[in-house]
Amino acid sequence: MARGDTGPDFIEALARGLDVIRAFQPGRPVMSLTEVAAATGLARPTARRILLTLQELGYARSAQGGFALTPRVLELGVSYVRSTGLWEVARPHLERLVAQTQESSSIAQLDGSDIVYVARVAVPKIVALSVQIGTRFPAMQTSLGKVLLAALPPDELERVLAEPSRSGIEPRWRPDQRERDTVLREVRAKGWALTDEQLALGIRSVAAPLRDGSGTVIAAVNVNSHAAETSLEKLTEEHLPLLLKTAGAISADWALYESVPQVTAS
Repeated sequence: MARGDTGPDFIEALARGLDVIRAFQPGRPVMSLTEVAAATGLARPTARRILLTLQELGYARSAQGGFALTPRVLELGVSYVRSTGLWEVARPHLERLVAQTQESSSIAQLDGSDIVYVARVAVPKIVALSVQIGTRFPAMQTSLGKVLLAALPPDELERVLAEPSRSGIEPRWRPDQRERDTVLREVRAKGWALTDEQLALGIRSVAAPLRDGSGTVIAAVNVNSHAAETSLEKLTEEHLPLLLKTAGAISADWALYESVPQVTAS
């Protein structure tokens, strides 16, 4: 893949390996060598060596005449989540919220114009889109994304939304800039966001920001429901107060977590 200016310490081989992993997008779980080479812009021999290396390390496998990633790739994302400590702090609060609402709850952060799920406690339900750790959706069409986008300075907001989504999802709602800015102003004023089937049919959710000790928004937490089962009134009048209380508790615990020196025992 084409790259901008890189420094003298840039490791091209590592970058190419990550390009190959990212080539496996939703809807393309198995790819031939030719498809991987085309998607990454790499020569076939280079793509082949990288795929065989990933296979040797357990991150890829042979499948149906091509290659597929293995669940071991999830370790890369889980390492990030664990390194932040956010999951350990949020887990008991999410579990309590899910027990109270009987709805799934997730935490997400921004990655370009997408949100990426970094923590989740789920209630088994049939929904239009499957969600797991590492799932990404276009930010503007989700309650989590609206909360995170609303927290950005204007210049950064434009830069982030100029990046193409890597979710592979075609959202139902595509606001123009004026509508988008109106929605985000409302989110800033209210302190929470709502999405009603704007991403996909049947998906309805509310979200609130998670903040660090300085008040900076570091992530967002939601309650997600099926539109056929949970009305807007129930979502905003019953679930939202519980969500806001949970977001405040997680933020307070996170601020405390950050303030305590982290010591590793030898």
